[in-house]
Amino acid sequence: MTLETPLLLSGAPGSPYTRKMLAVLRYRHIPYRFLLTGHDIPKELPAPKVALLPTFYLREKGGEYQAAVDSTPLIRRFESEFNGRSVVPGDPVVEFIDYLLEDYADEWLTKAMFHYRWYYKPDIERAAAILPRWRGISAPEEEMLKMGKIFADRQISRLYVVGSNDTTAPVIEASYLRYLDAMKALLETQPFIMGRRPGGSDFGAYGQLTQLSHFDPTPMEETLRRAPRVFAWVDLVEDLSGLEPGEDDWMKKDAIPDAIRGLLGEVGRVYVPALRANAKALMEGAEQVETEIDGKRWVQQPFPYQGKCLQWLREKHAALGNADRKAVNDIIAGTGCEKLFED
Repeated sequence: MTLETPLLLSGAPGSPYTRKMLAVLRYRHIPYRFLLTGHDIPKELPAPKVALLPTFYLREKGGEYQAAVDSTPLIRRFESEFNGRSVVPGDPVVEFIDYLLEDYADEWLTKAMFHYRWYYKPDIERAAAILPRWRGISAPEEEMLKMGKIFADRQISRLYVVGSNDTTAPVIEASYLRYLDAMKALLETQPFIMGRRPGGSDFGAYGQLTQLSHFDPTPMEETLRRAPRVFAWVDLVEDLSGLEPGEDDWMKKDAIPDAIRGLLGEVGRVYVPALRANAKALMEGAEQVETEIDGKRWVQQPFPYQGKCLQWLREKHAALGNADRKAVNDIIAGTGCEKLFED
């Protein structure tokens, strides 16, 4: 181990990626210190190149702090730094499925999180009331009311970033409801997406659901009505420090539950066409992504980072050995995910 502990990170309770990484650290028994963004950050700590939550301030022994963001590569860096209680499956086939489902949670499920929070009046009002107060719990009430309005106006103006608009709203919301159904069916067969122990995909889903099922009123109501099992699961994943995982607890590549294919079917139905259309728009230098998702029109600005997501998925798929790649292809066949790897 070369990284100093406790690991230092800053974030906020309303950030799904902050919640994702805190849950990973708790599960893996990695010591950490959590700093509330905008409140506890020492001035001597470096600023990240891109301001994202959470920000980790990592220091190798004898070195200086380096700011690092982006949860998925951080999870994998910590795998090489800290032994035991891995969240990356050892089998390359299962690991690929885990990676794909984590990417879906981080990049598509977050559309639902951002959409519900800043599209509906009750959700906007709750977020505007609570989010600023996390940064200044003792600040004057007048100041908090002002900050709430400023924050809400700024976030609503940025809905276009995730593709939330009047045209895409029906697609996002229908997808979230199907996702709840798919997760409910999966949890009826096993306690985690990756089997009897959690993978990165579990923590990715958990992070988004901390907001969708436990904070924002509109999706919370939908979750409680449609899938109370999913609501309960979020509470359990919050702190898995007491779980004692075994190597045999991972899902097996030759015994993939139908419920996993059900979840992959939702990925193929919405996320895959979004990734492909986004990549096409980026390649052509188009100012707008226009395609059809789930039989409905989809329109948003191109998103360069999700262009990288598709590239990384394709590179990971290509790097598999022939037998493992065939096994992955057999698992995703007919789900729509196979189209990720078509020209």
